[in-house]
Amino acid sequence: MKQRYVYVLAALLTVVGLSVFLYKWQVLGFPLGADQERPVWTIESAVHFDSGPGTIKVQLHVPTLTPGFSVLNQYNVSRGYGFSLNYGSGGREAQWTIRRADGAQTVYYRISVYEDAGVDESDTIPPFPPRPVINEPLNTAVDVLVADVRERSADTSSFATELLRRLNDPSPDPNVELLLSGVASETEFVGIATTLLAAARIPARVVHGLPLSGRQRSAALVPWLEVHDGDQWLYFNPATGEQALPERFFVWWRGSEPLVSVEGGSNVRVDFAVQQTHLDAIAIAETQAAQQDSSAFDFSLYSLPIRTQAVYAVLLMIPIGALVMVVMRNIVGIDAFGTFMPVLIALAFRETKLVWGVILFTLLVALGLSIRFLLERLRLLLVPRLSAVLIVVVLLMLFISLTSHRLGMETGLSVALFPMVIIAMTIERMSVVWEERGAADAIRAGLGSLVIAVGAYIFMGIAAVEHLVFTFPELLLVVLALVVLAGRYTGYRLTELKRFKALGNG
Repeated sequence: MKQRYVYVLAALLTVVGLSVFLYKWQVLGFPLGADQERPVWTIESAVHFDSGPGTIKVQLHVPTLTPGFSVLNQYNVSRGYGFSLNYGSGGREAQWTIRRADGAQTVYYRISVYEDAGVDESDTIPPFPPRPVINEPLNTAVDVLVADVRERSADTSSFATELLRRLNDPSPDPNVELLLSGVASETEFVGIATTLLAAARIPARVVHGLPLSGRQRSAALVPWLEVHDGDQWLYFNPATGEQALPERFFVWWRGSEPLVSVEGGSNVRVDFAVQQTHLDAIAIAETQAAQQDSSAFDFSLYSLPIRTQAVYAVLLMIPIGALVMVVMRNIVGIDAFGTFMPVLIALAFRETKLVWGVILFTLLVALGLSIRFLLERLRLLLVPRLSAVLIVVVLLMLFISLTSHRLGMETGLSVALFPMVIIAMTIERMSVVWEERGAADAIRAGLGSLVIAVGAYIFMGIAAVEHLVFTFPELLLVVLALVVLAGRYTGYRLTELKRFKALGNG
């Protein structure tokens, strides 16, 4: 029964840890790799105009629904103007107002976005559009063209594709030629397509967007066709009829309304510029958590002060070292002194580096063990003897540091990073084993402690592991589950296989 409880506890810890990990990774975008960056595009729209004698009111369409992108931040730059964001018939609008202005004026709106495939691409399902009122002879041309396209299509998608093919035909029929006779721009062309789709009772609208690619000092809006098939919005290239958005196409606004309107001004012009940068993925994850009103980032280690983060970056690696120690002692079967001594020594190795750490540790233990045998002749009680060993360890550390400094070997100064109490206890334990079980067992346990410390140091020093544990500390619940399961292991240790090999053959 108890065995089952252990498995249930381990499974519960694993499920909780992995669930939180997947939420932070998939939903909030916490990065799996250290120093991971994501491309961020900053798009600036500049509205230029000449001010009139009275009040000025500027309204600019700004992004609302951006398929494939999430908004990182947005702000305006305008001296002396009042600013607000409102929702109009064409979507979201930025509005600048001022009582009076003189001369040429420029107001800016900037938005920073990054790619996010999980962003919802659709809004509410639109109603079937009313049939547009079209005068003759255009009305007859629309009816004939719509009926002909309907006969050659099977659904909304194929209807839109066939319609655009007909409109882009180099040798158009008379009806198409009549409908396109007054078209002077790509936007007007897409507008004709939406009118024809409305005549077929299919919801459609013009989408204006920017293809994002690196740095663009002067970017131009590109019109695209958006059609609703009853379930979702579909995007079509108005020039080819291909159903897809261009790569990294950022939707700025939808509809046939003008991009900007200026009351009290003239000579209006809107310029766009795009700049690509790279931002730390953690900063983006923080923004996503804030936008979703998630408290995950508030309980993240990244919300702590920098100094505190540095402390936990070290402390959180101790469970990894503990897992290595459990595996090497309970499964591999390596003998060692103490329970957590190898892990603490491994932490010291992180500062002294491995080779020098092993040398300094071996030197300290050897010298301390020699002094311990000299103290044995004094027949001291346990506590005074441990205190004496501790004092000797401190003096030895000081001596090694001073000597290495005099010799120009600055690495020896890092010997002070070793936990002196653990060194003193190791010396004491090793001397006791030496006396009770002999020098071979004592040396074997000492070398085993050193091997476990080296193994823990190697795993605790893996940069990917450090990042994962710091960014997703809930993964330590999985480590805890592994330790709990290892605690129920009662099989042969790897080092015992050779020992009992003859028994197994018999």
